[in-house]
Amino acid sequence: MNRRELLAGGINMAAAMSVPGIATASGATLLTRKVPSSGEQLPVIGLGTSGPFEVGESAAQRSPLAEVLAGFFGGGGRFIDTSPMYSSAESVLGELLTPEMRAHATLATKVWTRGARSGIEQMTHSEERLGTARLDLIQVHNLLDLDTHLQTLRAWKDAGRVRYIGVTHYSVSAHAQLARVIARERLDFVQFNYSPLTRAAEARLLPLAAERGVAVLVNRPFEDGALFRSVRHKPLPLWAADIDARSWGQLALKFIVAHPAVTCVIPATGKLAHLRDNLGGGRGRLPDARQREEIARAFG
Repeated sequence: MNRRELLAGGINMAAAMSVPGIATASGATLLTRKVPSSGEQLPVIGLGTSGPFEVGESAAQRSPLAEVLAGFFGGGGRFIDTSPMYSSAESVLGELLTPEMRAHATLATKVWTRGARSGIEQMTHSEERLGTARLDLIQVHNLLDLDTHLQTLRAWKDAGRVRYIGVTHYSVSAHAQLARVIARERLDFVQFNYSPLTRAAEARLLPLAAERGVAVLVNRPFEDGALFRSVRHKPLPLWAADIDARSWGQLALKFIVAHPAVTCVIPATGKLAHLRDNLGGGRGRLPDARQREEIARAFG
């Protein structure tokens, strides 16, 4: 059983409650969270590009991605995360974004190399591939050559070449190092892994980010598919309707978004049906502490 089959087995339910957020074309709303360093409100569901956007130039490969982007912005999304390490993803994204999409997009990429000169060249190429003279967020990917790149990024931010700076990692093994960096540096964003199956960030990283005023981006919310495999053949719990969740994916996203330190979750997808389902995870009611534990038990 894959995610498509799980979606097909979801519960039909009434429209979600109206909640504060970004209005979409359908009149629904997407919850938003504040970026602590600026006060900017971002939709809680973003879009990752690792994997699905690493394609060639054929229309067959790119047309579904154009549909995903149209659905993303039409559904109230804004934040898109990419990286030069994701092969062609930056170029593909840059070529598929329309002028109207660009007017609403918050674009984030990363620097992933050693040395100041190499970092500057890489970030400049990212600007060119994404078709922008100013990126919204640049993150030091996996903390590689951190001090060198932070020095450059602070200079770029002072010059108005980037709005936000941050750091990333994808593994629990790096959480302690991320915590040390957050404690000593003034950052706008931190990105790390968190899900109902992997809750290590709750112990230190999430509280520390809130304390230090750092916005949190969550990667790997579906554990590279392991989350869905953990509920294979399980029916969606009836109580999912109490928090306006119509799928296992929405339950997972609502679990993550319900943590007050989380700013935005960035699931990657190249399928319009999955994108629409993901956006549903950022609408309607969110679980309270008891319901979050029920979600974790359901996946566990």
